[in-house]
Amino acid sequence: MKRRAFIQGFALLPALPLLGSSLTLSAATPQQGIAPTFTPLDKPHAAWRELLSPQAYAVLFEEDTERAGSSPLNQEKRPGTYICAACYLPLFDSQHKYESGTGWPSFTQAIEGHTAFKRDFKLIFPRTEYHCARCGGHQGHLFDDGPAPRNERWCNNGVALKFVAQGETLPALRN
Repeated sequence: MKRRAFIQGFALLPALPLLGSSLTLSAATPQQGIAPTFTPLDKPHAAWRELLSPQAYAVLFEEDTERAGSSPLNQEKRPGTYICAACYLPLFDSQHKYESGTGWPSFTQAIEGHTAFKRDFKLIFPRTEYHCARCGGHQGHLFDDGPAPRNERWCNNGVALKFVAQGETLPALRN
């Protein structure tokens, strides 16, 4: 984390009550403004709860965080695609995965238009939280301390993803 961002976060403390109700997801990427090429889902949370494990539901729809180092996806090295564990929208290509040393699966970029963003002030300083643009499931946070040339670290909860190896058929999107 950069020192300036940390200090600026403290300056925003008095405004937090005002910001909390105005945070909304934006389907545009922070850099490019790509619009999604699919119809976003408006499925009740009770329906997602029936389809997901309790931990996956807590991360995806209650914005919980899994324990660092707990995901088997940290060791996944095969070529393939990482999809949203809730609706199966492809989110990351394995060629963009790297070892960040954080204990969570990390990527240098997402598939354009498949993520939505909002500001997160849960740790006082502002962070960019990203979600699946189709089902709204919380995936993780985007940081600017990744490898060159993009300098992006997409730090993802492993339980919010499923891996589909190259050559396997991607599952149909859940409705």
